[in-house]
Amino acid sequence: MSVNQQIFRSKNKSFAVLVDPDKTNPGQFAPLLSTINEIAEISAIFVGGSLVPDGTTEVLIQSIRGNTTKPVILFPGNVNQICAADAILFLSLISGRNPEYLIGQHITGAPLIKKLGMEAISTGYILVGDPSSTTYVSNTSPIPSNEIDLATTTAIAGEMLGHSLIYMDAGSGTQHPISSEMIEKVYKSINIPLIIGGGIRSYEDAKKALIAGAHCIVIGNAAEKDTSILFEIASAVHDSNKLLEVH
Repeated sequence: MSVNQQIFRSKNKSFAVLVDPDKTNPGQFAPLLSTINEIAEISAIFVGGSLVPDGTTEVLIQSIRGNTTKPVILFPGNVNQICAADAILFLSLISGRNPEYLIGQHITGAPLIKKLGMEAISTGYILVGDPSSTTYVSNTSPIPSNEIDLATTTAIAGEMLGHSLIYMDAGSGTQHPISSEMIEKVYKSINIPLIIGGGIRSYEDAKKALIAGAHCIVIGNAAEKDTSILFEIASAVHDSNKLLEVH
């Protein structure tokens, strides 16, 4: 079974932990990885960031893959981060108009991904809310948080272009997660799985996103600061799946 089928095409909602190689020392990662391994609701580990030195991603991924059975998925900020993993989110930044992040980096990286024999999951990537390190690096502007119709039509276009997933991200370190109103409108307008990331720091944040229509939510900075948040998010995922069973 492919990683896409196993995680994003599963009937159950889940969450992924995003690890930034630029902020993570492989030698000090063991406690967090141990917690990740014991939580069934965590479906995958995403690895990547906006600003990562060459070689750092590969060292971290090798360390993680040797100590977990969960899929390790590349979430690359640029082509230099491509290395062997279980899969890669082949991100096209469809909320921006920078050709490098719509198709340019993809042309450069595609031969290496094929050589590695790595599963590429075509993903329409949409930035929402305030500017972040990703918007700075990609030289694009996010969709404003109140522009629900614009986010929705962008997601519809992403599906029509053939993407397997839509990933809406409020950005690393944001204080404002994507609103449940925007998530619900996008979810009801597309027929592919929806990933939501950025600003989710509590049971309530996670539950709102999942009930609104997120298939998978992504936790990054919050987990790095306090691993106990992972159990809180796991409870939200568990409760959301129970509601699905009822309906």
